Amino acid sequence: MKRAAIGLGVIVLAGAAAVYALTAPQPVEAERLSAIAALEGDPAAGETVFWAGGCASCHSAPGAEGEARLTLSGGVRLESDFGTFVGPNISPHPEAGIGGWEIDDFANAMLAGVSPGGSHYYPAFPYGSYARMSDQDIADLFAFLKTLPESEVASLPHEIGFPFNIRRSLGGWKLLFFTDEPRVELADADEQLMRGQYLVEGPGHCGECHTPRNAIGGFVDGQWLAGAQNPDGDGVIPNITPDSSSMGDWSASDIAYYLESGFTPDFDSVGGSMVDVQKNMAELTASDREAIAAYLKAVPGRPNGWE
Repeated sequence: MKRAAIGLGVIVLAGAAAVYALTAPQPVEAERLSAIAALEGDPAAGETVFWAGGCASCHSAPGAEGEARLTLSGGVRLESDFGTFVGPNISPHPEAGIGGWEIDDFANAMLAGVSPGGSHYYPAFPYGSYARMSDQDIADLFAFLKTLPESEVASLPHEIGFPFNIRRSLGGWKLLFFTDEPRVELADADEQLMRGQYLVEGPGHCGECHTPRNAIGGFVDGQWLAGAQNPDGDGVIPNITPDSSSMGDWSASDIAYYLESGFTPDFDSVGGSMVDVQKNMAELTASDREAIAAYLKAVPGRPNGWE
């Protein structure tokens, strides 16, 4: 009996050790970090990545407009079933922001969801999409961020209760859902379509809001961009696949114009959280907006994800 108890204890301890090892933060491979560090970041190109990635939407002060959107002092609150996440200060301030970060720190955050201190970031920071970004875009974005105004405003803590405040558990979430593989396979994709896929699935992180999630926050299989319940409980986020009842009959030109102007084909205007997104998209080149539109017309149609 005693031997059985000891054997069971050994098995439990071995299992716990295995789980602990599997849920450890996994930074970017050293070889890739070295390659990124060797790149010369272009701030001008990084500005395009900045707007495509929607950085200002979460990291500028709530309600910021115009040039104030470039002061990334943080403070935007993101409500969810798991608690409230608060966008941190990512200005170049050496203490309050990320001014003390090296390119390795930035690449690990963007591509692996790992902090400079070696802990998991919550996926409210959409590294699940940013993981698809190119090395050059990472270097360019970091170079651009360093040109922005400093802010000494301290980052506010997330408001997350037990058990979601156990960051180590995010390692299990990553094992289940974190991938840098394409979200859809596109046959015979030309250069424009590939660019659109990169922007939507990568820096644009459109699926983070427009794809339904399961009970533990992972994307529902087979429902890419099918729409979802709004995490703050106010209505739904629309289906943007070709089967959408709200925009399925939009042409690619309609979509591109909406991203540029904020006006729908029926002359309605953008609303809700999409207002900030549209402002970001308006900063892109016309060819990038057209590429996004081409991709959205090419993805498989899906029924509404909130039904």
